Amino acid sequence: MSNPAHEADAPAQDHAAGKFAAPSEPSAAGSEISFIRQGSGAPVVMIHGLAASLRDWDFLVPDLVAGGYEACALDLLGHGDSGKSASLEDYNAKNVFDHMVGWIESLALRESAVLIGHSLGGYLALDYALRFPERVRALILVNPFYSVRQLSSFLQFVFHRQLLNTAFIENTPYWLFRIVIDVTSLQLGPGGRSVHFLPESVRIQTTLDYKRAAPGIYNIPRTMRDLTPDLARITAPALVIWGARDRTLARASFPELARRLPNGHEEKIASCGHVPHQCHAAQFNRQVLAFLAGL
Repeated sequence: MSNPAHEADAPAQDHAAGKFAAPSEPSAAGSEISFIRQGSGAPVVMIHGLAASLRDWDFLVPDLVAGGYEACALDLLGHGDSGKSASLEDYNAKNVFDHMVGWIESLALRESAVLIGHSLGGYLALDYALRFPERVRALILVNPFYSVRQLSSFLQFVFHRQLLNTAFIENTPYWLFRIVIDVTSLQLGPGGRSVHFLPESVRIQTTLDYKRAAPGIYNIPRTMRDLTPDLARITAPALVIWGARDRTLARASFPELARRLPNGHEEKIASCGHVPHQCHAAQFNRQVLAFLAGL
């Protein structure tokens, strides 16, 4: 399948700022795909998590391009500047997956790609490797979701209920999202002082991504299947990078995933939570580039 797509095609960015040009030609609601494609070389496809955007990879893209790779990232269905459907029923794992696959096919890559997926993006990358193993050179899975067992009992209860009324989400102001993100970013630093483990620029972008995402995306998790029984079929080299302070997904699930993948291994970033690619970007990037160099 192929979907209409529009590209924010900019030269390599300043690493800290991570700025990308905005997409310019929207098509029918729900079908357009906002994406970036920079550099040349072996393709690396990046897939963000729930309520995030391609801006998640602002710190990684310049290093990939400088390292001789082609960096490709998209806004998933209902996220960022990609299409948003008015129907809550459109937000399910199948439609999100098909939206992503259509974009990858539109890239007309000449060789198999390395897929990097965070959280929901990790689920999509694993599912893609199961369905199209010949198209996947390797996987880098960042605090990935792959089973409902990774969620707390409360989150399992929440995500198993269909979202029918989105008014609360739609009407939540920016400042309230920002307070929540700032509070969850706090951790104890030297001398017992509270410090943020996420940079200010990341907290600003995260808040914006929450606000511009379609409320229906919160229906997606309840439509995702448990991938655990199929993990042994994924033979591509796989690196699981995870933050040891994750409060969203069960931390023990990440080493377990690495053990279940036939060619999997893990790298832990001790001082990070659910977003190590943004918490300690320099360390994360070194791990990614070292893994790519070894393929």
